[in-house]
Amino acid sequence: MMMIPEAWSNNPLMDPARRAFYEYHVLIRQAARDPGSVPEIYHFDETQALIVMEYLSPHVILRTKLIAGERVEGLGERLGLFCARTAFRGSELSMVSADKKADVGLFSGNVEIPAITEGLVFRDPYFDAEMNHHTEGLDPVVKTLRDDVAMKGEVQALFRAFSAKSETLCHGDLHSGSAMCTGDETKVIDPEFGFYGPFGFDLGMLIANYLMAYFSQPAHRGADLAAYQEWILDVIDETCTVFAAEFMRLWETERTGMLYDRALFEDQGHSSHAALRQVLDDIWRDCLGYCGIEMHRRVLSLAHNADFESIEDVAVRAPLEARNLMMGRDLILTRNVIANQAALCDMARKWNEETVL
Repeated sequence: MMMIPEAWSNNPLMDPARRAFYEYHVLIRQAARDPGSVPEIYHFDETQALIVMEYLSPHVILRTKLIAGERVEGLGERLGLFCARTAFRGSELSMVSADKKADVGLFSGNVEIPAITEGLVFRDPYFDAEMNHHTEGLDPVVKTLRDDVAMKGEVQALFRAFSAKSETLCHGDLHSGSAMCTGDETKVIDPEFGFYGPFGFDLGMLIANYLMAYFSQPAHRGADLAAYQEWILDVIDETCTVFAAEFMRLWETERTGMLYDRALFEDQGHSSHAALRQVLDDIWRDCLGYCGIEMHRRVLSLAHNADFESIEDVAVRAPLEARNLMMGRDLILTRNVIANQAALCDMARKWNEETVL
């Protein structure tokens, strides 16, 4: 779960009742849109901010497994399906327009928690914000990023899209700490950051955290380093492949909302494939951009992750974080020309061999 700054946690509008309210409402929608993907909810008491849900055992946080070098069977498939089904079924590709608009109204009240994302993700990494901190030795890379006006312009363009696109109900904080796994089962947890936003946001956040696990591995692995890093890239490939395939399937079978009405295409004997391709391309470009930004904020902003933070020797940690930061920059600047997940994984392999510091 994302760390909450004291200034925000003391905000009376961010009391546990409000957080529990939104977490519950995201969970029940995710459960309906992708059955079995989240813990079962048994009871909700809004007044007491009480959610009674399934106890996940022997599940372990995915990030812990990735640091330990453990593999999760079907991980890419499970999270690829989750991202596709919640994105498609939470949008006006599928929902009745009035229902979706009412839902946007409901979640528009979740202001304070997503505001953390707006500050920590899109703004703070790119200047000397009060709550920032980063590993000793990274200053040259940090300067490169903060001096890159073109990249910062792209970040703000992605922020503008984030603030304007109410395409679907997003988990809002989908990372390797927001999934609990056994050796062959994965459940998604902690969606209190839920908001209506871009189709590609959750997928981008997830892939960024896969990549940070990938770049951190030299500090965690021994002889099996190369094999485990390739397994992480295989998970990225499978997540993206399954996302696209499931989104296409839902497009063909559940496109009942107001967008891309069949009356304009299939009912006239016309294919909607080109329109679908355009939608998926837009999602992919957004996904890559948000991925790059997440790779920055997890190293430079307030809320770091354990993949890097658990590396005690800063002389080991800093060069690995530097590779991560520079690939994030690459993704933001070149997202329009990265064709597919194979090209994304090749980029990761390239940066994994670079000596940045």
